[in-house]
Amino acid sequence: MRTFFSKNIIVILFFIGGSITISAQEFTRQDTLRGSITEQRAWWDLQHYELKVTVNPMEKSIMGSNTITYKVLDRNTIMQVDLQAPMKISRVEKQGKDLNVTSEGSAHFIEMKKGKIGDEESIIIYFEGTPKQAVRPPWDGGFTWEQDSNGKYFIATSNQGIGSSIWWPNKDHPADEPERGIDLHITAPIGLTAVGNGRLVNVKDAGALKTWHWQVVNPINNYGVNINIGDYVNFSEKYEGLNGELDLDYWVLRENLEKAKVQFEQVPMMMQAFEYWFGPYPFYEDSFKLVEVPYLGMEHQSSVTYGNEYQNGYLGTDLSGSGWGLRFDFIIIHEAGHEWFANNITNKDVADMWVHEGFTAYSENLYLDYHFGKVASSEYVTGTRRMIQNDVPVIGPYNVNRRGSNDMYYKGSNILHTLRQLIEDDKKWRQILRGLNSEFRHQTVTSVQVEQYISEQSGIDLTEFWQQYLRTVMIPKLEYKWTDNELSFRYSNIIEKFDMPVMIDVDGEETWIFPKAEWKSKKFENSIQEVELMPDFLVDSEKVE
Repeated sequence: MRTFFSKNIIVILFFIGGSITISAQEFTRQDTLRGSITEQRAWWDLQHYELKVTVNPMEKSIMGSNTITYKVLDRNTIMQVDLQAPMKISRVEKQGKDLNVTSEGSAHFIEMKKGKIGDEESIIIYFEGTPKQAVRPPWDGGFTWEQDSNGKYFIATSNQGIGSSIWWPNKDHPADEPERGIDLHITAPIGLTAVGNGRLVNVKDAGALKTWHWQVVNPINNYGVNINIGDYVNFSEKYEGLNGELDLDYWVLRENLEKAKVQFEQVPMMMQAFEYWFGPYPFYEDSFKLVEVPYLGMEHQSSVTYGNEYQNGYLGTDLSGSGWGLRFDFIIIHEAGHEWFANNITNKDVADMWVHEGFTAYSENLYLDYHFGKVASSEYVTGTRRMIQNDVPVIGPYNVNRRGSNDMYYKGSNILHTLRQLIEDDKKWRQILRGLNSEFRHQTVTSVQVEQYISEQSGIDLTEFWQQYLRTVMIPKLEYKWTDNELSFRYSNIIEKFDMPVMIDVDGEETWIFPKAEWKSKKFENSIQEVELMPDFLVDSEKVE
């Protein structure tokens, strides 16, 4: 997120990877190699990663190996893995024999013998180098090399947009996740603590170094894998959740322990709200962690990172302007919401990243709804509309590793808030949200799958609704006028066949109307004095003569 202050109006541009989406784009061969399911990716199915990384803070360098276990789906002799410069692959080994590797930019092609379909095989990739330093983490990602106030190293990775291949070799495409998770071994200088995803298996001393072994048993998206190193202290608590006892684990800088104990009281509150709306936390086996980092924070699976300076709001700011944004710590609530949308349900192509960001931005106001009521949630989510740019569509171009508009956040959340009004049944709406997390549990999905599921479960044909809001930049405009007791209305700025009903207030009386592109009318008992569109719909309105 990037915040600009101008005349006391806050404009937030959300973007990952340090680049703002523009409407006219030219794509390169590297874009295609990174963003598509190439022939050299399609034939093997990820089963497990075993990633071993030694971190050298003095030289700001790393070295290690990644054992990739996979299932053979088709007979092929070339495997594509990804690793970005200046990192280098030093050697690839299979069953004790070195394999030949040719490279084309960040894509590396490993030559091997054809495997037997259905068999499980593995290779070991050795790598080393000085990874890209994050310029503005987490948006322009990489490694962050900092020191805490006591002069001790404070190091973290963040790489959602730029890709996990910025520092470790892997199948860097969101469509395929390792079915059996990852074993992550982090070696760092003694006197520091290394925190990764999942649960701590063991710690091994080796003279001046220590190796921390963390394990994730569930599928995990590549960008969710992270390394955090610092002078950490740990405290924890148990949460009685929908699937039993859940470990809530906190790793913070020694100097911030007391502040963290107070601020992190919001974590059980978050879990209550999100398990109510979305269903059980998706990774009980891997626990839930909140880990302090030297940047704002990110949604690393079972290792959510935190850098909001132990204050409510977004660095103390209410993004909505409603006041409600200061009732919760933005990073705790937003980034933890990603455990359901991004980590449990993951987009197959980053073009559909609104499935991550739209639903998670929407989770902010559902947190408010659970703890403070409907008025709070409505005022918050409608307040965030001031950040909608309507520059390019929410859904981006496919197969080239490009997201859509930054509007995926708060246009996305307001789309979902509008849907809640159309369904007009909060019990059903909650069932739909929980159903998504059950139907697509630990899966990668397309936007179309999500759209179709909501349409089917709501019983509403939402074809034009999705097309209008996700694939165009047009916000429907309700135009209206009246004579005596007859109200006339129509939509402008819409696609063909868009006919979403909306609720209006006519002289204090709420009523539904069903606009289309053509003028329609509705009569009331008394002469009309005032008409107002209810604010919970993502629709512009204008009285015309």
